[in-house]
Amino acid sequence: MAAKLKKGDKVVVISGKDKGKEGTITSVDPKAGKAVVDGVNMAIRHTRQSQQSQGGRLPKAMPIDLSNLAMLDKNGKPTRVGFKIEGDKKVRFAKTTGDVIDA
Repeated sequence: MAAKLKKGDKVVVISGKDKGKEGTITSVDPKAGKAVVDGVNMAIRHTRQSQQSQGGRLPKAMPIDLSNLAMLDKNGKPTRVGFKIEGDKKVRFAKTTGDVIDA
């Protein structure tokens, strides 16, 4: 299946404990159907001190299911993503406005 959400997309959480929060996707795992969004689904990770890092209790963004995320269109509203062929390229477009997301 084609990737509707990609790294760098602005998204909003539509369900779960972080409903309504916005952020940018930092990584996507298409096999598991999850994405890491900065500032969303935070958990405390206890890390040991090393020469490079201080250690202690550090907040870390955990993966969230792709079905709980919606893309933000140019107006800042949640939208679904569709695909269409423009010329000889397959492009993503916002269903609310019809604008092409990646040209």
